[in-house]
Amino acid sequence: MVYLILFISAFISATLFPLGSEALLIYNIKENYNIYLLLFFATTGNVLGSVLNYYLGLKGELYCERKKYLKKETINKYKSIFDKYGSYTLLLSWMPLIGDPLTFIAGILKYNFKKFLVLVFIAKFIRYAFIIYLVY
Repeated sequence: MVYLILFISAFISATLFPLGSEALLIYNIKENYNIYLLLFFATTGNVLGSVLNYYLGLKGELYCERKKYLKKETINKYKSIFDKYGSYTLLLSWMPLIGDPLTFIAGILKYNFKKFLVLVFIAKFIRYAFIIYLVY
């Protein structure tokens, strides 16, 4: 049950909702739960939360176009920039405040999903591994 709660906390914290999973992870480490399972569930939940952001951005782009919030030309202009530099920015997806919107923007700009998934996984895994290293 501890791992499921951590998974849900990590999932929600990766979406645009303001919630953090780090305190729960640290508490679970201090309670001597399996650090490998903690790392797995925290990373998996956080990555899947970012995938939800990507999907919402992907579907939100169509909505924003229909409502005239965004123009197709503007999207295409930023898409070419994000395709070129997006990999660098997605490595910052672990950061508070800017990480979650970056994953949403990647969806709006239809960034390559396979690249997105690999880069976000690397960023989230390193963050949680670093926290575990510091605490353990």
